[in-house]
Amino acid sequence: MNQIDFIGIVREAVKSFDDSKRIVRIDDISAKVSTNHVYRIKFSDHNIIIAKLSYFGKFEHFVEDHSIINSLSNNLPAPFENVLARSLIKGNTLFVHRHTDSFIDAWIVFYRPMRVRKKLPKRLNEEQIKKLGRTFAQFHQACFSVKNTLPPSSKTMQIDIEHLQRILQTPLGQHDHRMHVDLIREQCNMFLENSAKLNAESFETIPVFVDWNIGNFSVTKQLTLHSRWDYDWFRVSSRMMDFYFFSRIVSDVGDQTTFSYDIDRFMEERFMIFLKAYHEEYPLTEAEIRFLPETYRFFLLNYVVKYGRYFFHEVFSNRLQQEAYNNHLPTIEEKFDAEPLLRTIFD
Repeated sequence: MNQIDFIGIVREAVKSFDDSKRIVRIDDISAKVSTNHVYRIKFSDHNIIIAKLSYFGKFEHFVEDHSIINSLSNNLPAPFENVLARSLIKGNTLFVHRHTDSFIDAWIVFYRPMRVRKKLPKRLNEEQIKKLGRTFAQFHQACFSVKNTLPPSSKTMQIDIEHLQRILQTPLGQHDHRMHVDLIREQCNMFLENSAKLNAESFETIPVFVDWNIGNFSVTKQLTLHSRWDYDWFRVSSRMMDFYFFSRIVSDVGDQTTFSYDIDRFMEERFMIFLKAYHEEYPLTEAEIRFLPETYRFFLLNYVVKYGRYFFHEVFSNRLQQEAYNNHLPTIEEKFDAEPLLRTIFD
């Protein structure tokens, strides 16, 4: 999409929001591994706002997600009242600009800039893992406490998996996934069957952000959550959707430039330390622990297989998809064992 003038679309959105604003500078601050576009806009009055531009999925889902996030950012209690960015409002509604032409249907939402404190170290020690377990448990509790005040969410894990199944029935889906259609179908069926066995639809749901890599949030010196940005994978779902990336944060491997989405992080002793600290603050159930491999399976099917080419640049998406097909999806049952995790928190 090199021919598309994204900066021009941002300028158009600013004019639609407030045509009295005079732009001094627009900087592209997008993540280098992602296809999403994020811009910092500086105005002549020295004020700064952040613009997020997206062009895949459904416009209605984009508006729905950002409406929920904005309500959440305003309703979260202390000490999390400033963790999320607040979106800009025009009149009494969330401002979303939609640009449509012969090349693209793109949508923009504006945010106030976030205050960033400390980034986590690439590898945590045991005490840091425990503190992080407690702060994420407290954040989940805060999200649960305001869930009934938020706009409704139409997306569910089952709906997303059934959507992937329908894609596989189309000529485009058959072409895009070629040699792996049978594997994907099998994995979709396993997710739906195992979710039904665990009665996952009965789990409490909260706002979850899924992609908790250390480049997406900052903490205080005491390792309490201070700010969170990048809401691309936001959804209202089981809190267990966040735990795969929690396991990656505390992994012995640590944060790496070249990354892979293996399930092994769940079985590390360091994750069990995290899990125990979380459980002491916000107790987990046995069914939720047994649901962990299904959240991982869903993550691979939905965010890597179905949407990988939208979330990642091509050089990353091709590799991550091949790893999912050849290594990760076929070995979930072999590599994941819930028993050590259950003993850690219940014994």
